[in-house]
Amino acid sequence: MTGPEPTARPKREMRPEPPVATARLVDPELHATGDPHALWRWMREHAPVHRHAAAQLPEFWSLVRYDDVRAVYRDPAVFSSAQGVLLRPNSLGEDPGGGLTLALTDPPRHTQLRSMVAPPFAAPSARSMEEFFSATTRQVLARAVEQGECDFAHDVAGRLSIYVVCHLMGVPAQDHETLFGWTNEAFVAGQPLTSHVQFMQYFIQLMYERMSKPAGDLVSLLVDGTVDGELLTEEEVLLNCENIVGATENTGLSMASGLLAFLNHPDEWRRLQADRGLLNTAVEEVLRWTTSATHSMRTVTAPTVLRGLRIAAGDRVVLWLPSANRDAEAFPEPDRFDIGRRPNRHLALGTGEHGCIGATMARKQTRILFSALLDMTAGIERSGPVVALRSIAVNGPERLPVRIMPR
Repeated sequence: MTGPEPTARPKREMRPEPPVATARLVDPELHATGDPHALWRWMREHAPVHRHAAAQLPEFWSLVRYDDVRAVYRDPAVFSSAQGVLLRPNSLGEDPGGGLTLALTDPPRHTQLRSMVAPPFAAPSARSMEEFFSATTRQVLARAVEQGECDFAHDVAGRLSIYVVCHLMGVPAQDHETLFGWTNEAFVAGQPLTSHVQFMQYFIQLMYERMSKPAGDLVSLLVDGTVDGELLTEEEVLLNCENIVGATENTGLSMASGLLAFLNHPDEWRRLQADRGLLNTAVEEVLRWTTSATHSMRTVTAPTVLRGLRIAAGDRVVLWLPSANRDAEAFPEPDRFDIGRRPNRHLALGTGEHGCIGATMARKQTRILFSALLDMTAGIERSGPVVALRSIAVNGPERLPVRIMPR
């Protein structure tokens, strides 16, 4: 007598191997000379929530899909910023700004800090500063055009982003170039601005000047503002100054990467030349396409589940923003640079409580820069090899040599 035939066990589909090991996601060399987008594309399909074991960096979970990244951004109660928003080697310990700066606090303290410094970044201020933006952009571009050849990443985009934030901070115009030099030294060395002695000494002096003579600028707002009825400590004022100035690196990288995108897609530049009405959507596509902030980290405050995987309290979750902004579930033809793309709800500037406070300024700066390029140049071409940054925190060209033909 024979029993029923055994039920056939379904064959388990073999998951294809990733193009490179997932551990290389934290290798700066992959981001400088490799193709992280190929790995992110594989992860979105096969490992959208992926655990990375501790090594030089602490253990963390990677999130690579748009919906997951957006959900984490919009839930600061479960996904906290207070213990740091960037991966740090274990040897460096905790971020010294944790719980003290705008970027590294949670509501309600974050909300109060944000309200304190928000006025200069708001739309009315951006509109009132348009003349300054335009004049400064044309001045910097005129210098580059006169040179004929320049490093656009350094000489134009980086310089403009620092000049603008210096203006907001209350740094006198005659000191803008000095601050640009100091910040560039720190950025190139991959060091925090707090480690640059001259930079910190300058802001210590400016802080004390504003204590005795407020001027309505960002440093004055930090010096005079209160959180829970208490003035900020001197350490908090200085760390927030460093945080705000340091964040401008993203704007400079985005503008430089935007020009590189147009150089790589000349048909889109000709399309913009033919229709200036596309400037606003072009800016949004530049922001999506470049996504200069590579990752943002959160620490889980209570056990949670992401795509069926249990994440424990205390675990770190890393949001890979360029991956979210190339997710085909959120963006049709995500690997196509399309300056007319609508809608374009990218996450390049974050969202929710920690949406970039300088988003309006960043958009306006970028729009004015590309408008000036259309007005002042007859053509732009690469004049040497592009060198990408070696970083897992930010991305874009470290050097972008170009030849500019005047109109």
